[in-house]
Amino acid sequence: MELNWSLKEIYTSFNSEEFKGDIEKLDTLISNFNTWALEITKDTLNEVEKIEDYINKSTELEILIMRLDSFINLNLSTNTKNSDALKYSDILENKLTFLVATSTKLEKWISSLENIDGVISNSKLLKEHEYYLKNIIKKSKYLLSDKEEALISKMQNTGSNAWLKLKDNLISNLKVEIEQDGENKELPLTVVLNMAYDKNAEVRKKAYEAEIKAYKKIEEGVAAALNGIKGEVLTICELRGYKSPLEMTLVDSRMDEESLEAMFTAIRESLPSFRKYLRRKAEMLGHKNGLPFYDMYAPVSEANMAFTYEKGTRFVEKNFRTFSNNLADFARKAINNAWIDVMPKEGKVGGAFCENLHFIGESRFLLNYGDSFSDVVTLAHELGHGFHGDCLKNEATLNSDYPMPIAETASTFCETIIKKAAVKEATKEEALAILETEISDCNQVIVDIYSRFLFEKSLFEARKESALSVEEIKNLMLKAQQEAYGDGLNKDFLHPYMWTWKPHYYYATSNFYNFPYAFGLLFAKGLYAEYLKRGSSFTKDYEKLLSITGKNDIVDVTKVMGIDIHDVNFWRGSLKTIEEDIENFINISK
Repeated sequence: MELNWSLKEIYTSFNSEEFKGDIEKLDTLISNFNTWALEITKDTLNEVEKIEDYINKSTELEILIMRLDSFINLNLSTNTKNSDALKYSDILENKLTFLVATSTKLEKWISSLENIDGVISNSKLLKEHEYYLKNIIKKSKYLLSDKEEALISKMQNTGSNAWLKLKDNLISNLKVEIEQDGENKELPLTVVLNMAYDKNAEVRKKAYEAEIKAYKKIEEGVAAALNGIKGEVLTICELRGYKSPLEMTLVDSRMDEESLEAMFTAIRESLPSFRKYLRRKAEMLGHKNGLPFYDMYAPVSEANMAFTYEKGTRFVEKNFRTFSNNLADFARKAINNAWIDVMPKEGKVGGAFCENLHFIGESRFLLNYGDSFSDVVTLAHELGHGFHGDCLKNEATLNSDYPMPIAETASTFCETIIKKAAVKEATKEEALAILETEISDCNQVIVDIYSRFLFEKSLFEARKESALSVEEIKNLMLKAQQEAYGDGLNKDFLHPYMWTWKPHYYYATSNFYNFPYAFGLLFAKGLYAEYLKRGSSFTKDYEKLLSITGKNDIVDVTKVMGIDIHDVNFWRGSLKTIEEDIENFINISK
């Protein structure tokens, strides 16, 4: 079974004629696009024909940029020292800055048209892209002048983009010094992070202590990257007229503040239940003052839940098939066709992700697989993202980009399928282990995500005044963890460096990439409850839901399934299913 992904479907290499030809072709397309835009924005005659041209030219550019960008970044994610990928990353970023002023000019021109509804109604192509065009108009009030937008884009290449690369380089090449089997070793961070799931308590604690100590080597560099990126975001937000980075994120997420507050109200109400679970897990592991961070993922059952990658893939495919053949067939295609980069290795980024390659109707998945049931769940999660992309493959390129909160729905739905299936096949001891994995994962996505939200909010507030020292950043993280976890965790063993390797804090164009996970989990749980009621008739509606996520606001997407995300009771209902699992876990574990 192939454990490294294949990228030859995009390009065979950086030296291939195709790659070099497309780099040159991009220059031509950008030049032609810029010349054309100058001409058509002089007046508002022939609007239908001009906007059709805009859609067609934008689509051609988008496909080429996505192809080049995905090849570069997928190569970098498995080897952050890849010199060709690093070089072309800089080259591509520089080329794209020459589109910014023109894009701004065109978007302002489209927003200036008096009868956009009439224009759209006269064209089949424009009707297909109605949401895309109206979203441009909606966001146009935050656009700066052509020159300002171009300047920001150019400055980001030596600002936030450069800081992100530095952080990735520091983290992916960080060696953790740890004593293992009687000898001192230097291991990649990703390998040590996987030790958090080890059955041996001493291994878990030792890994945590070694990990924390290792960050000392790079803390100043990573803190500088965080300060640089967050400072840039605040400056851009102020220039554009957003009240805050959170408002910018909500606009980009096609989500309103009412939905966010309804969800957080329900989450805050549920925190005592999660803390009860954490205290019970602490008791089971022999701790008296709450759970130490290093035992957050500790197994609490003797059940042998080891899953080799081959066993994990079989398990996922088999149980996806209980939901739909389309989902299972997609998973099998991804596994059989080398779409997945499986194992941890030096220079590879941590965590897991899915990259949907709409331009070839495929996806690529990065894992750091460690043979635990949790790794099987991660595999299912990422394949869910891929299936979401698969449901969008017949949509137009410009209608295939969906917002962050809805992005986590399909992935979490697939997790739920796997966990529910695993419980049915399990012994009592295994069922306890699976139930604990489910609650532990929910704890991460509800409580830990809430702590990350609090941290990022306070970080932005503090960054308005000045850059923060390493100690100040660590204190903000500890304060956020204490507020979210309360007495569920032992306050003497928290994780002051959780800001270092979590990548989402370093995305200058995607701030607050935390609450979308909570949204996705709770929305998916609401969908799963609907599936249990409706059975097989649900699957077609579910695929339709995923297929329209690129061309609707979130509140309208959710209405397709009869769900009102402004209603706090919807969120309470989803959280109630987790609270019931917690009570069940506590009862079984006694």
